[in-house]
Amino acid sequence: MHANFGELSSGMRKLYLAVAVLAVILVVVMTQRSTGQSYVGSAPAHEFPTGLDWINTDKPLPLSSLSGKIVLLDFWTYGCINCIHVIPDLKALEEKYPNELVVIGVHSAKFLNEARTENIRLVAERYGRTEPIVNDAEFKIWQDYNISAWPSFVLIDPEGHILGRHAGEGVYRVFDDVIAGMIDTFAARGTLDRTPLTLNATGVVTPRTALSFPGKVLADEAGARLFVADSSNDRIVITDLAGVVLDVVGSGAQELKDGDFESAGFNGPQGMALAGPDTLYVADTGNHSIRLVDLAKRTVTTVAGNGKQEYLFGRNGVEAGGGLNSPWDVLWLDDQLIIAMAGQHQLWSLGPGSGVVRLLAGSGREELKDGALLSAGLNQPSGLTTDGSVLFVADSEASAIRRVDQGTNGRVETLVGTGLFDFGDVDGVGKAVRLQHPLGLAYVDGAVYVADTYNNKIKRLDPTTHEVTTVFGTGTPGLRDGDSAEFYEPGGLSYAAGKLYVADTNNGAIRVADLASRQVTTLALSDPNGLLVGAPNTQVRYDEVIELPTKTLAPGAGGVRLTLTLPAGYKANDLAPLQVKWSSSGAVAQFAEPTAAEVTSPDYPLVLEFPANFAVGEGVVTGDVLVYYCREVMAELCLIRQVQVRQPLVVAAGAAGSADVDVAWQPPALPDGY
Repeated sequence: MHANFGELSSGMRKLYLAVAVLAVILVVVMTQRSTGQSYVGSAPAHEFPTGLDWINTDKPLPLSSLSGKIVLLDFWTYGCINCIHVIPDLKALEEKYPNELVVIGVHSAKFLNEARTENIRLVAERYGRTEPIVNDAEFKIWQDYNISAWPSFVLIDPEGHILGRHAGEGVYRVFDDVIAGMIDTFAARGTLDRTPLTLNATGVVTPRTALSFPGKVLADEAGARLFVADSSNDRIVITDLAGVVLDVVGSGAQELKDGDFESAGFNGPQGMALAGPDTLYVADTGNHSIRLVDLAKRTVTTVAGNGKQEYLFGRNGVEAGGGLNSPWDVLWLDDQLIIAMAGQHQLWSLGPGSGVVRLLAGSGREELKDGALLSAGLNQPSGLTTDGSVLFVADSEASAIRRVDQGTNGRVETLVGTGLFDFGDVDGVGKAVRLQHPLGLAYVDGAVYVADTYNNKIKRLDPTTHEVTTVFGTGTPGLRDGDSAEFYEPGGLSYAAGKLYVADTNNGAIRVADLASRQVTTLALSDPNGLLVGAPNTQVRYDEVIELPTKTLAPGAGGVRLTLTLPAGYKANDLAPLQVKWSSSGAVAQFAEPTAAEVTSPDYPLVLEFPANFAVGEGVVTGDVLVYYCREVMAELCLIRQVQVRQPLVVAAGAAGSADVDVAWQPPALPDGY
């Protein structure tokens, strides 16, 4: 849990760390129905300030508009691991009390980068946060409610009074009984409103890149392979170094499931490490587990963790079948797997076949403290690399890079970084350096390259002199290649054959930075076998389902004519084929063979015709359309759109018109400025 006191002076936020423990702080008039006390609050809740940006709703939601609802305010900041941990609890509460409870995310940013509304919007998409979110960038709501830690929660009753507050994790068990009691109380008082809340949030129509918020990348020079943690698609994508997709590990279902590549399930995988040509370890972060991918047998097994988060304070070793705490990166060194346990603020290790995960470094206290391995403090370690002897750690929440020596007198040393709330974008030497939430590291020829994530840059650290210089990136979030490259929150780095491979998370892309020429390119993924759109026999997740108005036809021979166009400035992706398939409910339409088409290098606009015979009755003709397309400028930024078109039909004798169905569709362009 992060704790701080915030104030604004001349536009500069001053934050002071207050050491805190994960503890439940719930102040309620009553926490158990059995006590016979009231679930009614007393202190009036503070109305939200006007003029703030809102996400997941088409208009601001003042508290006055939520009269009759139970409101739970979630104060969070998006780089905070504890804030990520509570998301499943919040979703569970929303699902249990869909018409009585309204969760509102109050985003009060720790880092400057986190205060941008568009960045918050992307994080909400990344983690599937669909509740209304208000951008409290100036800490106005934070101060009104006297908040001092992330995450914190305030519970407001249906009559607009504060019933209680809580700081830290364990949200579901804290609030479940209380909310149930409030429902009974305010239903009896006649002030509970169970009318479903309509947010009118704009539907997600933005086209997707082949990858969804890739968190980490691993380059294998010897095997000429790239392993990409396609984190928000819950899978691992394997390509060659030119971007040709070789395989996909995982069904895309968000679950902890072992099995073959097509059926195994992950949950937000991040770091990866090779322990041999066919042995890949994966930090399955959302599942709080370590997975072993056998690349020869094409299988996935769980070697540590059980899908449940567990705090491991005071323990130097745990059974591999027990719970872990958000492993974010892994590294193979000296026949052991090093684990950056971000949620535990520690490093752990796993010996193959040992059955035990052991503490390697870190006291578990979130602090920037050097010293002996087990007394030093780490701060959400999220990236690992090595020179073959010592470890280098991206200590994200302290915006620091640490050096960990596992020798006889093992120690943790800070190379750059000065504190939990000291951050910025300053190159220089030692204590003068400022980074902003770095997530990825790669060791190359005596230097440590740093994905300075929230500064949208790649930097070089000399571990001997502690000098840091920017090598790639202007600092402006965006996607631009060349010698003035732009990145957007890059989260992972790996090196092979003179090039850095960058998991450019918010751009949904892998970037290639040539250390000799200082040029950056975007890796164009080629998917000739359609592996990126889902494993066989798995449920298709459509980007869009288009319901057309009902059409009345005359019976007889005819067909479906599909006209496809691309938006201005886009062209076909010649590396993957257009795919279309038609079907019909009932016997309203009998398609002639073939009912599907696959077109390599399509030339748009494109007209495809599918002959059919229509019979009297009612039904739905359904088309599945998969389009790969790219921008004409920055052609490596290629997109996927998988849609289902549903055309309801009434076929009646004597109906006017021919027995033909005309469908026209065009995939969307990226938003302006992308």
